[in-house]
Amino acid sequence: MQRRQFIKGASLLMAGGAMTPMLQAKTISPPVSSETPFTQGKYRVLALVFDDYETLDLHGPVEMLGHMPNTEIKLVAAKEIVRSYQGPRVVADCLTTNTYDCDLLVIPGGLGTRKLVSDSSLSQWLLAQVARSQHVFTICTGTALLAMTCVLNGRKATTNKMAFEWVRSLNANPQWQPKARWVLDGKFLTSSGVSAGTDAALFWVKHLHGEAEAKRIQTLTEYQWNDDPHNDPYAVG
Repeated sequence: MQRRQFIKGASLLMAGGAMTPMLQAKTISPPVSSETPFTQGKYRVLALVFDDYETLDLHGPVEMLGHMPNTEIKLVAAKEIVRSYQGPRVVADCLTTNTYDCDLLVIPGGLGTRKLVSDSSLSQWLLAQVARSQHVFTICTGTALLAMTCVLNGRKATTNKMAFEWVRSLNANPQWQPKARWVLDGKFLTSSGVSAGTDAALFWVKHLHGEAEAKRIQTLTEYQWNDDPHNDPYAVG
């Protein structure tokens, strides 16, 4: 009887919109994979992709992180072929049917997140994958996907300022930062909209390898880096 009541209650929540973070925290986690898509000894970056992800959200940070020494980047998705919002497709290296040990989990944003915030399977996977990730890096509305779990509760976080109120409405428990290019709190690095992810990625390079390495990659890519997390020209009031 209790199980039937729980299933009925969960169905009503899903019918009404996105599941609550508290409910998601109690769901069953995806299987733990003993296999790995990574080469042993590499700095392991696992990037989530989904239909209608924002291209620069993913590929800007990947460009910067991929120039770090001894780094390997793999894509994970619910299916093998994933279409970006701009149209080009990517091929996933592994699937969300399992979780994987990694050093950095990257979660881009994009219009696809508007549907995914009510995807209970993805939220379950994220809870399990975050537990197996040393650090987590969200770009733009990728923060919304974490907000639908409990992992950001009580932590400082930011997101795309044009979508700020929407993301904040999903979960009031994080300490939302209306003026921040990016925020690092514990294992979570969250950034503002689109190009902010590239700035935050260079910050992460600096965090791991020092300023000289970040400057080397900045010069290599001919990128004008906003290296001040408090310099947020798109801050909301």
